[in-house]
Amino acid sequence: MTHINTRCIQSGWKPKKGEPRVLPIYQSTTFKYDTSEQMAKLFDLEEPGYFYSRLQNPTNDFVAKKIAELEGGRQAILTASGQAASFYAVFNICEAGDHFVSTSALYGGTFNLFQVTMKKLGIEVTFIDQDAPAEEIQKAFKPNTKLVFAETIANPAGNILDIKKMAEIAHKNGVPLIVDNTFATPIHCRPFEFGADIVTHSTSKYMDGHACALGGVIVDSGHFDWSAHTEKFPGLNKPDESYHGLIYSKTFGPDAYITKATVQLMRDLGSMASPQNAFLLNLGLETLHLRMQRHCENALKVAEYLEKHPKVAWVNYAGLKSSPYYELVQKQFTNGLTCGVIAFGLKAGKENAIKFMDSLQMIAIVTHVADTRSCVLHPASHTHRQLSNEQLLAAGINPDLIRLSVGIEHDSDILADLEQALALS
Repeated sequence: MTHINTRCIQSGWKPKKGEPRVLPIYQSTTFKYDTSEQMAKLFDLEEPGYFYSRLQNPTNDFVAKKIAELEGGRQAILTASGQAASFYAVFNICEAGDHFVSTSALYGGTFNLFQVTMKKLGIEVTFIDQDAPAEEIQKAFKPNTKLVFAETIANPAGNILDIKKMAEIAHKNGVPLIVDNTFATPIHCRPFEFGADIVTHSTSKYMDGHACALGGVIVDSGHFDWSAHTEKFPGLNKPDESYHGLIYSKTFGPDAYITKATVQLMRDLGSMASPQNAFLLNLGLETLHLRMQRHCENALKVAEYLEKHPKVAWVNYAGLKSSPYYELVQKQFTNGLTCGVIAFGLKAGKENAIKFMDSLQMIAIVTHVADTRSCVLHPASHTHRQLSNEQLLAAGINPDLIRLSVGIEHDSDILADLEQALALS
């Protein structure tokens, strides 16, 4: 299966003779074995297998395998939410006293996680402007820096990450690049092909598509050599006393990162995806390639309409030829397609933005983005409400920014709803 469209449908679960054609839901917390010794070997990581769904579950693993194949990665693990995926991806490497670098153009929940909660755990972050020259970004690194984190397409500002540039900076400093690829999905961008080492997603968004299930995923490329940086990554290169001195990099090689996340973080912190939600995620993945095409077609028509509207002050959508990211998109994204999310502002400012949103009839105001239904949000008032004015501007969020997630309804109906709302604002 060389084409990603086919992988969306056929990867992961491969039924044998007499088995269900559709991925089964293994709705069980636990799994039976015949002898005590068999169970003991599972707990000592001497043999693969399932014993408790907090760590691993067959339904989850088949879906994780599909996403790993879509991203071109080696291994993946599902989490209970995208927020859990971001936390685990960082915490799997960092511990108290460590530091990491992150772009400032981030989803508000991720910004708060890094700025507030990780700080309480003794982990420091430095936010940088991803569009700054490499020499400027380099100044953010410290001897205890463990990774770089960024989003392929920033939520909600729409900034496009130059993955190759950021990967080169990270690798120059001996650390991995972690990229949140939620908005682009592997259909339109595969960060591993440009040097990223680890990819995360909030699967609740485009991957699900139906907005029925929370979820997240971490995918490891298997390319970063943890053993080449023994002192920098002790969690992967030094004995884990909770497993009788096992060393992940020596025992599991390129599978060390995901194995540690599974048997250590999931064991101790939970946040495993439920099998039911994994099943729903798989249903969404089967049509991901079809939906992403329509999202982008509709979004480009909407962005072009907004760009010409007299009441619209500005539009940030990288699919527009006027976008400063347009050329980068042509290099980094399949067929120059990005996603269905548009950021724009009205000339009359914040108050009129609220009036415009309240006047929409079909497009809903919801705390969500990137599913089949068109929806809208005012980030400064909603998802990024906890950020200061300075932090909002650093994240690329103007007070008047409206985040419009264009769905897969008929484009004429979407445009008609925008037209009547703009007429009233």
